[in-house]
Amino acid sequence: MKRVGIIGIGAYVPDNIVTNRDLEKRVDTTDEWIRTRTGIEERRIACDDIDTSHMAIMAAKEAIKDAGIEAEDIDLILVATATPDYSFPSVACLVQGALEIQNAAAMDISAACSGFVYGVVTGQQFVQSGTYNNVLVIGSEKFSKIVDWSDRDTCVLFGDGAGAVVLSTVSEQRGILAVDLGADGSGSDHLLVEKESNYVAMNGREVFKFAVRQMPESSLNVVKKAGLSKEDVNFLIPHQANMRIIEAARERLGLEKGRVSTTVREHGNTSAASIPLALYSEIKNGNIHDDDVIVMVGFGGGLTWGSFCLKWGR
Repeated sequence: MKRVGIIGIGAYVPDNIVTNRDLEKRVDTTDEWIRTRTGIEERRIACDDIDTSHMAIMAAKEAIKDAGIEAEDIDLILVATATPDYSFPSVACLVQGALEIQNAAAMDISAACSGFVYGVVTGQQFVQSGTYNNVLVIGSEKFSKIVDWSDRDTCVLFGDGAGAVVLSTVSEQRGILAVDLGADGSGSDHLLVEKESNYVAMNGREVFKFAVRQMPESSLNVVKKAGLSKEDVNFLIPHQANMRIIEAARERLGLEKGRVSTTVREHGNTSAASIPLALYSEIKNGNIHDDDVIVMVGFGGGLTWGSFCLKWGR
């Protein structure tokens, strides 16, 4: 069985920074309230002429370059997003067209904030089976276009951005070791985009309860499936939604704070983009090393969750 891992990574965030102080001028909230409840200090917000596909393309270009391959070497493009430019064509097709990847298949994946994990696991199957050699997986979101900026409970949470990885075969001892995916459709009304308004609506209490339970549980499940113990985990990269949820996962795994990514402070919740953006940040900061065991775990609307455990390196 082929071992599949990440051979390249890229990211893109808009230049426009919106701080908590900025939001104090727009809605009835405070910097202290946002920070103490979410850990968010600022978020990037795309301007009107930057959409989900534009950010995906920028992240994809960097990931392909980082992988040391050419665009035409990509066989399949998977874009995880809840905020596509259009109902159709897919963001993946827009990326394919922009990058002139003539022979690549392309499709979007809709699993909300769990989408990047679902995309990686889907891409892994194609490479592992020998169907494709190189799969481009992108998480890209422009949540600012589906946020009600007068709703203080949701507008403070989300940001825009994109992260991308290239999946391919890696050396025998490295790559994805185990995966864990799940869904609970009975909770679908806790986090959704309302038909009437086209804005995000959330039952914060129920989503918090779900996330605090499910994210640590999925992390532990995937470590067990990999034949490892939590002591073997070097780094945790969770979905960046809320510091209190991240802390719950960290404590269940028994990891020191320095071994858990917390980019939520500067990015906010970027949905399907949050995990690849966090991974990118930790790599650039020198916190990820060859042969490190990493757990990436997310949760989102659906309700959905997913995690994968991999040994880093080519």
